[in-house]
Amino acid sequence: MTEIEFGLDTFGGVTHDAEGKPQHHAQVIRNIVDEGVLADRVGLDFFGVGEHHRRDFAVSSPEMVLAAVAARTERLRLGSAVTVLSSDDPVRVYERFATLDAVSNGRAEIVAGRGSFTESFPLFGFDLADYEELFEERLELLTALMKEEKVTWEGRTRAALTDQEVFPRTENGLTAWVGVGGSPESVVRTARHGLGLFLAIIGGPADRFAPYIDLFERAQDEFGVPRRRVAVHSPGFVAETDEQARETVYEGWLAMRTQIGRERGWPPPAAGDFEREIEGGSLYVGSPETVARKLAGTIKVLGVDRFDLKYDQGRVRHEDLMGSIELYGTRVVPLVKDMLG
Repeated sequence: MTEIEFGLDTFGGVTHDAEGKPQHHAQVIRNIVDEGVLADRVGLDFFGVGEHHRRDFAVSSPEMVLAAVAARTERLRLGSAVTVLSSDDPVRVYERFATLDAVSNGRAEIVAGRGSFTESFPLFGFDLADYEELFEERLELLTALMKEEKVTWEGRTRAALTDQEVFPRTENGLTAWVGVGGSPESVVRTARHGLGLFLAIIGGPADRFAPYIDLFERAQDEFGVPRRRVAVHSPGFVAETDEQARETVYEGWLAMRTQIGRERGWPPPAAGDFEREIEGGSLYVGSPETVARKLAGTIKVLGVDRFDLKYDQGRVRHEDLMGSIELYGTRVVPLVKDMLG
């Protein structure tokens, strides 16, 4: 249990200033760098930055932000959360992360995903009808490139490669995960490629994902590949008291849940949904003691190797996020380690 890692993820959500107004994207990005530096200072293991291409999120190039964090940190591992591989080029993804790995002295990690937001597809000229094929082919190529040998590859969605070398080479290889939202097919595909499983648990009780972890382990054994690590990503926020934490994030949670629900055809949030997600779902909001108890329970029931708190919340001030990071690293994590023995 002492080997479990604790990280933070941010989607780069636009924070608000003291007057309640949205901050400029440029300021949000600078703030994220400061948040990553704080994560390193309080002893956390990983800092992940998401990729989005829409107004309410500031980061479209995680590697650039992570490179800035790398320059000001020493031990924190740095990765995407996630890289939208379906609408990117695997060669460029490998090259960017190999470069990040160099400037960070071997701390870069790729978390590749299909993308739950789809704005990048029309932006870069891809057809959503090819959603599955794009990801399957690009993941296959990225996995081949990470071996850092000559690559011969052919697919339908990208130009073929013949004995192609790609640079720069890393000193000790790249760590890669696949972000999965709960599809059994995605779990099996991750196992087949020999990559880590990064579970996004953003709603409902965490224990419903236990069968996916069991499937991942069985699939790896059937494919004859080494067992890889499993990480969990869930949203949350830590404050001195439960009441303060809930009051700070509720307005932003409601706005984002309403907006995304409207975009995706979900029913609007019902009265009590926020509280239910905190009490029995996958929203880790509360005092250090409350969050630690819930987090320890998730780790026990799932047996995961890493827990990442998706700490950014809509309409919250940067200063509040910094306070949450401080409490997470200095009080929540030690409490969880004590609870796990």
